[in-house]
Amino acid sequence: MNAALEPRPLYGIGTVARLTGVKPDTLRVWERRYGLGASIKSATGRRQYTQGDLEHLQLVAALVEDGARIGEIADAPRRTLEMLLEQRGTAQPTGRPAGRALFIGPALCDWVDGHQGCLSGVDARLLRAEAEGLEFESIDNWAAEAVVIVEWRSLSASGVARLSELKKYCGSLCVVYEFGSQQWLDELSQHGIAASSYPPQPGELAFTIAQRVANIDASKGEHNLGALIDAKPRRFSAVDLAEAAALQDTLACECPRHLAEMLTSLGSFEEYSASCSVDNWQDAATHARIYTYACQARHLLEKALEAALEGHT
Repeated sequence: MNAALEPRPLYGIGTVARLTGVKPDTLRVWERRYGLGASIKSATGRRQYTQGDLEHLQLVAALVEDGARIGEIADAPRRTLEMLLEQRGTAQPTGRPAGRALFIGPALCDWVDGHQGCLSGVDARLLRAEAEGLEFESIDNWAAEAVVIVEWRSLSASGVARLSELKKYCGSLCVVYEFGSQQWLDELSQHGIAASSYPPQPGELAFTIAQRVANIDASKGEHNLGALIDAKPRRFSAVDLAEAAALQDTLACECPRHLAEMLTSLGSFEEYSASCSVDNWQDAATHARIYTYACQARHLLEKALEAALEGHT
């Protein structure tokens, strides 16, 4: 391999403190005493946390918040931390593991460094090597379950052939090009390879990565949409909703009862939608939208019920 894989995005200690709920001073103590620190330090000594660092600290912080002793869990691997949270009945703070992405090409990697916002929720790596001369087998360990975005300056018959060969080593492949005719774009599409001109649009790239990460998950058999999409946690339990519905005798209006009934019904539909079985990505995309909209509707109705209950609970 011509160059090392560089992790992205990188987070500062202030961002990690905000996302974990742990104060910066405490993070520094954890690093000094238990080695729970940033994987990378800049040339000036600034702590830089990778996506993996952040997710690990989120798990540790959740367990400490739940009463665990930091000294007893500091050395535990991620899977052990996840199992401890499951045993305690505590929600996973990180949701499902971040999707993988690999960016190949010097100019593309430089562009990513200036647009790390499009990597939200993605565990990415940068490879500052020219893709045309790359030995594809060398990236197999990381790329096999990753969305690979490769810089390819000029599309041609030989380039399309090389890219179709590269696709065999990737979970999914996208090409960012500078020059290329419609003929070569059509051929790439026939091979299932997405293409966009350089420089990419950040929003479009973020959407493409998220879509293809979900596609990779679905191809591995993860057809339960509840596992593919992180929903907002519920604000009311079934008991809470029953109590809200019973308030109709003490309030001048019946808004709490109506809202509680709608939330009960919507919650049941949300569970049903999350468990829908799908056979292909087209069905998954349709059901994903349904599930997402149902979750959003439930979240808004919960806020409405909170407003209706103000001063009565």
